[in-house]
Amino acid sequence: MNLAELKDFRLKPIVHRYDAKDSMLYALGLGYGDDPTDPRQVQFVYEQGLKSVPSICVVLAHPGFWINTPNLEIDWVKVLHGEQAFTLHSPLPAEGVVRGEYDVVAVEDKGPKGAVMHVTKRLYDDESDALLSEVTSVYMLRGDGGCGDYGTVPTPPQPLPDRDPDMTVEISTLPQSALIYRLSGDRNPIHADPEAARKAGFDRPILHGLCSMGIATRAIIDAVADGDPDRLKALSLRFSKPVYPGETLQISIFRDGADYRFSARAMERDLVVLDRGTAVLNN
Repeated sequence: MNLAELKDFRLKPIVHRYDAKDSMLYALGLGYGDDPTDPRQVQFVYEQGLKSVPSICVVLAHPGFWINTPNLEIDWVKVLHGEQAFTLHSPLPAEGVVRGEYDVVAVEDKGPKGAVMHVTKRLYDDESDALLSEVTSVYMLRGDGGCGDYGTVPTPPQPLPDRDPDMTVEISTLPQSALIYRLSGDRNPIHADPEAARKAGFDRPILHGLCSMGIATRAIIDAVADGDPDRLKALSLRFSKPVYPGETLQISIFRDGADYRFSARAMERDLVVLDRGTAVLNN
């Protein structure tokens, strides 16, 4: 990695126009609509009174795979998506025009283990300039250790309480979940092409990490926000293992003062796939 180039690197602001169909397609990719008689689900997939799933902020104004920009010299083949977070300053409309502005805020040198890069997206209403949400992505640059540090590294997420959860939610993914979700923007072939997935070391195509995050968002809204997406203020988590389409996720939720901590387990393999999650609700 060329740290000097990365410090000066700037992504151009990205303007994204999306409509009700985009919001509904995103929700369908998370499995909403598996009970078409449940009003808590229908509110995200039917145009009458349509609401957006809060986690749609992670796909709006997506910059594409910029990490392979040649002059940055990042060993992009060894990059892993480690953590993701978002904070909402107001509910996202089901359709509109937004503008994403990006910054690489920090790089943490881990030596032989590689490096950790922190990227922030600020999502604005493109007409009013109102800040709608802030989205943070953390990438593990496994081939770029020893290149130096940059910026102020955010506090890492803390482990979950060492006790039984206060509640659990089970959500089954569809065998075609990744094929639906990829239509919201991430067309990486490892989510659709069995041969590409095998070359990447997977038995079959895997679910997008951000899709599993959306499913965790769905669980939090159902379990602790009474089905009201406007009550969710912020959510963050760490990706532990990939999810395969068709698996059932069991989300374990812990009350932690005014907030909620959570993890998710792929029940078929008994593996934790999301960890160190935190959800914050509006008062």
